[in-house]
Amino acid sequence: MDSAKMLEMKGICKYFSGVKALNNVDLTVRKGEVHALLGENGAGKSTLIKILSGSLERDAGEIRFDGISRGKYSPQAAIAMGISVIYQELNLIPEMTVEENLSLGKELNRGVFLDRAAMSRRAVEIMKTFEIDIDIGAQVGRLSVAYQQMVEILKAMLNNSQLVVMDEPSATLTNSELKVLFRIIGELKQQGKSVIYISHRLEEIEEIADRVTILRDGEFVTTRDMCDVSMKELIHFMVGHEVSEEYPAPRAAQNEVVLSVSHLRNGRVRDVNFELHRGEILGIAGLVGAGRTEIARSIFGADRYEGEIRVHGEPVKMRTPKDGIRRRIALIPEDRKTQGALLDMTVAENMTISCLDSLSKGPFIRKKAERELVDQNIGKLRIRVSSPRQKIKNLSGGNQQKVIVTKWFATNSDIMLFDEPTRGIDVGAKHEIYEIMSSIVKSGKSIVMISSELPELIGMSDRILVMYEGQQMGILDEAEGEITQELIMTLASGKKE
Repeated sequence: MDSAKMLEMKGICKYFSGVKALNNVDLTVRKGEVHALLGENGAGKSTLIKILSGSLERDAGEIRFDGISRGKYSPQAAIAMGISVIYQELNLIPEMTVEENLSLGKELNRGVFLDRAAMSRRAVEIMKTFEIDIDIGAQVGRLSVAYQQMVEILKAMLNNSQLVVMDEPSATLTNSELKVLFRIIGELKQQGKSVIYISHRLEEIEEIADRVTILRDGEFVTTRDMCDVSMKELIHFMVGHEVSEEYPAPRAAQNEVVLSVSHLRNGRVRDVNFELHRGEILGIAGLVGAGRTEIARSIFGADRYEGEIRVHGEPVKMRTPKDGIRRRIALIPEDRKTQGALLDMTVAENMTISCLDSLSKGPFIRKKAERELVDQNIGKLRIRVSSPRQKIKNLSGGNQQKVIVTKWFATNSDIMLFDEPTRGIDVGAKHEIYEIMSSIVKSGKSIVMISSELPELIGMSDRILVMYEGQQMGILDEAEGEITQELIMTLASGKKE
């Protein structure tokens, strides 16, 4: 093995019940590089990483790490070899302190007793090495997701990891937190360590990665130097066909006001005022914690609030989500897996759960009407499923999102609140979600869209309401030429125009 190579995975194959998950996949990572691993949901990235981490056994292929061929090994053996994987679901104990999490499994002893002073010094020293300012006595569960990720990285360094895999590390980070993450990754590179970086955000890949490997449908597509490949080419390699980088054509919003919010206040926001017009997409921008989600939840009836909400000119009081549904308002939440979908139920059950009354005759569900509705939605939104009886948890993120949207189609919702509609969704599925949203407003319905991705907000919104720490900073109008990335960020940082 070339001394410059940290990892070689060659001809990796994996089958589940005879179904191909990986077929003859190659991945080579050099020492001291950031190597991006790209592919749509279901491309095989997670399976490949699970094999690398030792949590899955490969059916065929060879793994060479640090010049040594490795046979079957466990996750514990992978850590001992120098491989650490930081998953989206962080492997920390929330009730323990930062120091205790860092020392777990790596305790230092003085005789028969724990040497707590030495463990504290070790924690402080590694914090200094990576220029991270976290109180080692703080309870991990009280830290932000960004700081929890930093604790995971420090754990990997205490394990003397030579290869760190980061799976969607930026999904919930603000721009400032992302800069800290990139600085830490740069420090790892300087130390000669390697990083496998998995993300759907191609702009991050362009900024941070040295090389990229792309998988599609469980097969190896290509490995390229980032300096030699364009974003358009990356997208083509990932999806296998051309995907328009343009957002759907502008819609013609009408003058009719379908939703009016006046002096809205709750535990997070204060004095929010706006109108939503028929056929309009109103974006809500702001940093994490600005109060965007809380606005949507109050409108839907999920959170208590003060102030006035009018739907089609009529004052209403939203006490529970049932009030929102009754007023034909839908909420597609930020967290699909815990709030949007019933993971152990089927695709069909998730699609129809919000409209059982219209599908029922007495105490019985009209099965024919249910099948027709489900089949119509699957075809209309091009949802890729093996069967309507397939459990939704086994679908890709993009297809899960489509199922959640169809759940509200069945209720004939007139106002749809989308919270981070494309988070964790691959580039091909993103464009499909954009087309669905565009078709919704073209049909005369209206959308409020919350997103942390500025290009998405700018590309999809007719107007954008900008929030900062619970305060409304302004509403920008695309028709007036007011929507720019610079102005949105200025307002979202608490500075007036």
